[in-house]
Amino acid sequence: MARAIMLLGTHSNAGKSLLATAFCRILARRGVRVAPFKAQNMSNNAGVTPEGGEMGRAQIVQAEAAGIPPHTDMNPVLLKPEGNRRSQIVLNGRAVGHIEAANWFELKRMLWDEVRAAYDRLAARFDVIVLEGAGSPAEINLKQGDIVNLRMARHAQAPCLLVGDIDRGGVFAALAGTLFLLEPHERAQIRGFLINKFRGDPALLGDATERLRERAFGVPTLGIIPYLPDLQIPDEDAVALEEPEPAAAAAPGVEIAVIHLPHIANFDEFDELAAEPGVHLRYVRHPAGLGRPHAIILPGTKVTLADLAWLRERGLDQAILTAHREGATVVGICGGYQMLGQTLADPLGIEAPAGTVAPGLGLLPVTTEFCPVKQTHQAELRLEDGQLLQGYEIHAGETTLHQAQPLGTLVRRSGRPVSIPDGARSPDGRVWGTYLHGIFENESFRREWLRSLGWPGPESMEHTGVEEASATTARRLREQEYDRLADAVETAVNWQAIEALIEG
Repeated sequence: MARAIMLLGTHSNAGKSLLATAFCRILARRGVRVAPFKAQNMSNNAGVTPEGGEMGRAQIVQAEAAGIPPHTDMNPVLLKPEGNRRSQIVLNGRAVGHIEAANWFELKRMLWDEVRAAYDRLAARFDVIVLEGAGSPAEINLKQGDIVNLRMARHAQAPCLLVGDIDRGGVFAALAGTLFLLEPHERAQIRGFLINKFRGDPALLGDATERLRERAFGVPTLGIIPYLPDLQIPDEDAVALEEPEPAAAAAPGVEIAVIHLPHIANFDEFDELAAEPGVHLRYVRHPAGLGRPHAIILPGTKVTLADLAWLRERGLDQAILTAHREGATVVGICGGYQMLGQTLADPLGIEAPAGTVAPGLGLLPVTTEFCPVKQTHQAELRLEDGQLLQGYEIHAGETTLHQAQPLGTLVRRSGRPVSIPDGARSPDGRVWGTYLHGIFENESFRREWLRSLGWPGPESMEHTGVEEASATTARRLREQEYDRLADAVETAVNWQAIEALIEG
């Protein structure tokens, strides 16, 4: 069985996912066969494996950093929140039902067996497993039936590092307080602290880490990791978007407004747009914040009908239609594409009471019906001009075109040849939608679309061939960012001590 190390956090968003990504990269660069593992994720930011299984994006990113294909054994349980204390359960890559808050502890007993089996399969194939916890291991109301934190570490025989975010303030209290709330046998599993997101010279901390060790049961601090600005690596969930709504940009360039739906999914697929020079991308929750963008994107969502109702309650539907009449291009991805149509029907009660029919925004002559079969595929889409685009599908609805022109044709799903129309577009191209997540990671397509909005783009960025599946530059950028992250972390931590922990 593989050796292991686990990263826990004092709270959510402390940086566990990125540090696990860094550890995977550091070990892979040393020739170690390493894989990530998180027993249970709760996020609508999901992706698809080559086999067509659905799993959390964070572990897909970590697998990519480790130089291996993602597999659902790396994230056997994915909970996708749907609101009203209800989540969809994705088990070993497939949707298997829903949980309510009331039945969660009973379900955990069943899921624990699945989690252990997935970990054991993974540990049999690799030398080292980098495990990631969830939230905090000291949530005293949730420790009963834990399947993701210290119980998982005991099963994997993994020493644990506790991560605290100094950028939030109170990091020493958070680290020491977490240990204080643990039982003695649990406390013994914590073998070191990592202080994350430090701005400035670590010398400014003086002897603070030694004093922390004296008060925190002798646990040493094994690294002070710097804050890394503009890191182009996807975040695990939409906590990263919970910032004050920005004003419309005054600087020249192309302005894109992404509607920040309550159940937004796969928001990281717009990172490549935001990274382009001269592109100003904002997340918008209110009509007043929409402004006059060149383009509006309705993103994917876990609960399309509920988020469409939210759109109407806020008046964002009329704001979008007005902006379109005034010249804005409108794009829908997955659930956003469904919203652009004429009607959305749920005859079987997949998302709403059975028989629900809701009007869409009416910008495309298409209708959608929700169905129990969920499509999860890595996919390739060929456009009319011959461009071959790569991405992935995650949707439980089927959309019918009514005298609408498809955006393109799916030619491959989960490695198998197919010929299925996908998406739709208006005759002038100012409204279009698709089920293909990740479409903007295809560089040639992305830059051609931006040019249609008035983005000049360097002359060296000209499209060089329609047959190219041009997501390569986005992947190359991520590879560089994985190395930048790994270099910073390896320099900032006592890697020799961490390696000794891994070796046991």
